[in-house]
Amino acid sequence: MKIIMLAATPPMGWNSWDCYGASVNEEEVRGNAEYMAAHLKGFGWEYVVVDIQWYEPGANSSQYRNFVPLVMDEYSRLQPAENRFPSAKGGKGFAPLAEYVHGLGLKFGIHIMRGIPRQAVHAASSILGSEQTARDIAHPNSICPWNTDMYGVDAFKEGSQAYYDSLFQLYASWGVDYVKVDDIAASRIYGYHKDEVAMIRKAIDRCGREMVLSLSPGPAPVEEAEHLAEHANLWRMTDDYWDHWHLLRGMFERCEKWAPYVQPGHWPDCDMLPLGHLGIRSVDGGGDRFTRFTPDEQVTMMTLWTIFRSPLMFGGELRDNDEWTLSLLTNREVLHLHHFGKGGRQVEWNEEYAIWTSEDEQGNHYVALFNLSDKESTLQVSFQKLNVSVPKTIRNLWKSHDLEVTNEGVTQVLPPHGSALLKLF
Repeated sequence: MKIIMLAATPPMGWNSWDCYGASVNEEEVRGNAEYMAAHLKGFGWEYVVVDIQWYEPGANSSQYRNFVPLVMDEYSRLQPAENRFPSAKGGKGFAPLAEYVHGLGLKFGIHIMRGIPRQAVHAASSILGSEQTARDIAHPNSICPWNTDMYGVDAFKEGSQAYYDSLFQLYASWGVDYVKVDDIAASRIYGYHKDEVAMIRKAIDRCGREMVLSLSPGPAPVEEAEHLAEHANLWRMTDDYWDHWHLLRGMFERCEKWAPYVQPGHWPDCDMLPLGHLGIRSVDGGGDRFTRFTPDEQVTMMTLWTIFRSPLMFGGELRDNDEWTLSLLTNREVLHLHHFGKGGRQVEWNEEYAIWTSEDEQGNHYVALFNLSDKESTLQVSFQKLNVSVPKTIRNLWKSHDLEVTNEGVTQVLPPHGSALLKLF
């Protein structure tokens, strides 16, 4: 199977989870979209993604209310809660909100859980395009261990593909450009849900609209890398990632493992960027706060995500960004590497430091130096080790200045948890 080449470069956008949990509303989505259009669109940021439980009228944080009624149509398909998304009234769904986002020159995305609503199964609700009911296709023993909304869908039951087809026909009619499917790339109980991934891929291919497919959570199994790349555009390498140094530090091992599988259209995903104002209505990760990462750690995260070429999904409330946070998202020289880098790999890595290298489509070389220790450290790497000739110029991309070039190689004094991203040309 060959899927349409979408996401030729790693997707960049905003997702509502880190700041609003399951409770984001239409005003907040529109406001963040407006900020993106005004301040970030010109730098390649384009996706506005409504995360989990937009169909739950009483959602108020990242803590799910178990077994509560969800908004659903007659065909077992969840619908936006009108008290949170007023433009959905009259059966319009997300079409008006997607139209608004498109009018800003951006793209619209939603989060869904794999499977079929439990309430549809219990009521034996209809499935569009099939004589089967929700009860006929459900896999009641295939549940999500952290959310009670859905049962899995049994891929071997008649009507299962029709259900997924009807879902994506609905999303296409709304104008959805990006779908993040959860409890599917890895499950604490069942592992990788290969059969449902295949049904979703088929449903997207049949729906008549191009949609980027993102799979969560992780860690996705690296032994399934070929299947993941055949069916999805991005997939999580990790469980939910928050602003803790030990989680950032642990990402170096994950990135090293997945680096050989980074390719246009198919992106191993380091998860969202917990930057700016977080936890406004999310109790996960520490509640209402600005990121716990120090400025040096924020640069280190952005540098690793860039040279590895992870998707960039900002998790904070964009409208609260200060100049520092905005500067992390709008450095054109850094974003050039994120868009056009190739061959990113970890040259060295141990408890104290890591070194990555990459190049761009013009043959320019890049090196990222990371101090993983808790004290200031001097990092050195020879040009021979980097397999490059002595350059004419070495430019520090975050500080926007050139360094003195010596024949020996690159040397940087880095603060604890700090980094440098250098262009050699």
